[in-house]
Amino acid sequence: MRIRVDYTTTYDYSSLASDVIQLLRVEPWGHDNQHIVSWRLDTDTDGHLRRGTDVFGNVTHMFYADAPIRRLALHVSGDVDTTETHGVLGGTAEPLPPSVFLRTTPLSTADEGIRAWARSCVAVNPLDTCHALLGGLYGRMTFDADVTHSHTDAIHAFGLQAGVCQDYSHVFLAAARHLGIPARYVSGHLVRADGLVTQPAGHAWVEAHLPDLGWVGFDPTNGMSTTEAYLRVAVGLDYLDAAPVRGARRGGGAETMIVSVTASDAGPAQRQSQSQSQSQGQGEGEGGSQGQSQSQAQVQ
Repeated sequence: MRIRVDYTTTYDYSSLASDVIQLLRVEPWGHDNQHIVSWRLDTDTDGHLRRGTDVFGNVTHMFYADAPIRRLALHVSGDVDTTETHGVLGGTAEPLPPSVFLRTTPLSTADEGIRAWARSCVAVNPLDTCHALLGGLYGRMTFDADVTHSHTDAIHAFGLQAGVCQDYSHVFLAAARHLGIPARYVSGHLVRADGLVTQPAGHAWVEAHLPDLGWVGFDPTNGMSTTEAYLRVAVGLDYLDAAPVRGARRGGGAETMIVSVTASDAGPAQRQSQSQSQSQGQGEGEGGSQGQSQSQAQVQ
């Protein structure tokens, strides 16, 4: 599948914001199951972009605004070819051993309720256990974008039995790690089967490290293993490690953030047209004035 992404995050401040810095994890990295055809990151504000990688191997960009601003728009677009592997990953950059992803974090800590539920899902092998966690969580929780926020932890979401994909993922992580299965958070994009193209946020799911298979993707929000419709962008111990955008500023007053994400299948006809075009082209030559404000988007 060729996944086409068009992703815009816009910040508006009620007064001038200075020392604006944004940490971006919006560029995917290629591996055996996804090939980056093209990718572009733009801003509408003068500043500097510094590209790098973090400890998890994610591609990062640090953006530094040159002057105080009232508005900032970040635009990402690109095409990525993915292949169907039924969730099993291959050729991914792995700077850290799987055991690192047994660590708990404040967002992915298990209480006795999560631990008891996790134990009830134990099966004959880790793969079957993960499928039991997947199906159990999908059946237990209700998708509701109004009951949680970007700082909601697994314990609270599990108690509510509701939340967004970020919450489903944190509960899965807490349960899997309690059972000794390394698991990590993944942020990215999903071409939805229901035809909804434009969405108010990206998507999130998890990957578990399993014997004889390596890293395998599971989407508890949709109750399924990941497919070629999933575009991986960043991984981490929890949402904070893989958040698409996190930032800080001085001043700025009240902040309004609007996110619009379009993820679609470019389709074989469009791929052929683009290939022909490329061939022809080749042939022819919130805080006070003294404080800092953190900005981050909840994924759904």
